[in-house]
Parts: sequence; structure tokens; C-alpha cells
Amino acid sequence: MPPSFPAIFVLGCFDTKGEVFAHLREQLLARGESVLCINAGIFGSTDLFPVDVEAEYLASLAGSSLEELREKNDRGHALEMMARGAGELFRSFPGQIKGVIGMGGGGGTYLLLKAMQVLPLGLPKICISTLATRDVSHLVGVKDIVLIPSVVDVAGLNTIIRPIIHQAAAALSAMTKVPAQKEVDGKGTIAISMFGNTTDCVNECTQILQAKGYEVMAFHANGVGGKAMEALIREGVFEAVLDLTTTELADELCGGILSAGPDRLTAAAEMGIPCLLAPGCLDMVNFGTRESVPETYGDRLFYQWAPDVTLMRTNEEENLALGKVIAEKLNKSKNKVKTKVVIPSKGFSQLDARGNYFHNENCVKAFEKALTTHLDPEIERITIALPINDAAFAKEVVAILLGILEVEKSKG
Repeated sequence: MPPSFPAIFVLGCFDTKGEVFAHLREQLLARGESVLCINAGIFGSTDLFPVDVEAEYLASLAGSSLEELREKNDRGHALEMMARGAGELFRSFPGQIKGVIGMGGGGGTYLLLKAMQVLPLGLPKICISTLATRDVSHLVGVKDIVLIPSVVDVAGLNTIIRPIIHQAAAALSAMTKVPAQKEVDGKGTIAISMFGNTTDCVNECTQILQAKGYEVMAFHANGVGGKAMEALIREGVFEAVLDLTTTELADELCGGILSAGPDRLTAAAEMGIPCLLAPGCLDMVNFGTRESVPETYGDRLFYQWAPDVTLMRTNEEENLALGKVIAEKLNKSKNKVKTKVVIPSKGFSQLDARGNYFHNENCVKAFEKALTTHLDPEIERITIALPINDAAFAKEVVAILLGILEVEKSKG
């Protein structure tokens, strides 16, 4: 009997793990769930339960075929293609997926976590994995995926894996019954980026915006936070972005440990939503312990924020480069009128304020020079002669953003 929708999607390699997936399916059905089973195994299937989507179809969605994948004899390539096909399948069922669950070893985990990247935040996702206790953050990304250790290999039923499957099925079934969160009462949601060195500014901005009826979501600019913010911008969660802490760009440029990757500062431009940016914490690059800093930076200025956090002061050359990077990213905005850069010329962070350890006016001037040279004239650049954590700076920044939003509201 075909599944009724919405349904729970079960994804895995049924060519080698049919027995455990049959048991998972039984557990979900026992809880009254409708289940759609998707086989990603390229060497066969199973007759232990009805398979709703076979591997050949997944391969075709990825622009390939099982014959091609078998002939190529490249396991990594096959996993990549089947994950891509599964992701395309997920996309073809908008609003019809209650949750997704799967299990596997190294290959199965990769396939499942990769495919889950297309699923929206809030949709229940569970992966039973032999790798759950290892660092798979590069595969989980910014998605809300629940990882459950299999303890033993996912190779057959036994007294350890059986109750783990029961619990995972029960957990997913319960998660799907949590009511969707209602829309926030108010004017909308604004994303804001923050760091320890811009906390005062972010707190002041948040209080003002909340008083005006906006919900504010803060993202820690630690690499993962920046990626999460960019992903949610692309999902259409926000009315505007107040990007006050762009330190992740400095880490990307200089090899720091908190880079958010090359896509940082691209989502708002692509979506064309209001974006007000400040170069918060561009005066610093983040490393771990002092011993972890690359030798090439041995003669630079450092500040020990914590025993395992070493901050390196960016120099004039790097600020010129960062100004150019920011300009080039913002220049691609679909709506330049709604994009603005605000420069706190008296300090980009707590440490950069006058009299503090990282204060360097030449670096600020270098950043301003790069913007003058490379920023599209349609994008307004505003210099405010205050340090970023001054309450007056926060008030002025929010006033500018609210001005953009009021114009948008009047048009709508």
C-alpha cells in the first residue's frame, strides 16, 4: 500500500542494510506513521519490505545511472551522486515530509547528512550513525540534525542496536507531533551578528529593535554562526540584516579558526533584503592557543582573550584587502539602495577603542580607502565618529535601519 502524505521519509542503503531498515520501518508503522522508503544502495535492494523509491531513480535525479556508477567503481563519487539525488527527491515533496530518518556507517552517514542539507530548519531529522561521537560538523553544517550513536556497527539486528532503533523511531514520531511555531506577532524578524567584542553594541541595538516591535535573532560570529545566519537569510526568515560583526571575513582572509567560508556576506545581497553592515571586529583574527598561531605571524600584535583564544590584530594591508572583499560582495546586491555600510571610525571593537590594546587609526583609514575605491556609489557609506560599542553608535545604526524598513513598508 503506497504511503499517504505527509509521511516520514526513510533513507538508506537497502542493498546491505535491509534487515535494520525493515525493523526501523516496522517501528514507525507501529506508531501510526505513514512511511516512504528510499533506497540509495547502488548494488541492489531488499525484499524484506516495500521500497517506494529505488536507487535507479535517485541516480537519475543526479544526472547519472546505476550502470554508470557501478562502472566508474568510485565509492566516493557514488555516495556524492546518490546524496544529490536524494536531496532532489526531498525538494520535490514540498510540505509533504513530516521528518527524515536513516542510519549507516561512514558512507551511509555521509549520504544521509549530505542529503538532509536541503531540508528546512525545524523539520525533524535523525541519523543513527557509527560516527555520531566523532566530529562530523562539516557534514551537519548548520542544520538541526539529531545524531544518535549506533554503538555497534549498523550491520544487523542485535540486543544493542534494536532498542536504539526503537528509541529513534519513537523520538522522530514524537518530534513530528510538535505543533509548528506560529508566526511571531510584531513587525518581523531581524538577524544581527555579534561577538564578545561587539556585545554592548548588539545588546543596545536589540533592545531598541524589540521596543519597536521586532524580533531579533543574534548569531555568534564564530564560523558556524555566520553560516547559520546566511542559510536562514536564504530561507527567507528575515526582513533585514544588521551585520555588526564581520570578523569571520578576517579569519577567512588570514587563516583564522572562525571563518564562515567564502559565502559569508552573500545571502542578503542575493535576496535583495535590507542589509546594514559595520566592520565589527575586523581588527582581529581568531586563533586557538598562542602556540597554534602560524609561525608566519610571529611578529604581530596579539591579545590573549582566553587561554585557548588568541586574537591577532589585523594590519593596514589586511584592512585594505577586507575593505575590497566587503565592497565586492555588497556590489552584487540586487537592491543597492537597501544596502549600507556604517563605519565606527573610533574603533571596530572593544579592543580597538581609543586607548585600548588594538586601537590603530591607520587601519581604519585603510579600510575606508578600500571602500572609497571599490564600493559601488549606489551603496551608501556612512562614517560615524564613535567606537562601535558606544550606545550613541547603536542608536544611530538602528535609526538608519528603521529608515530603510519604513521606506519598504510604505512601498508595500
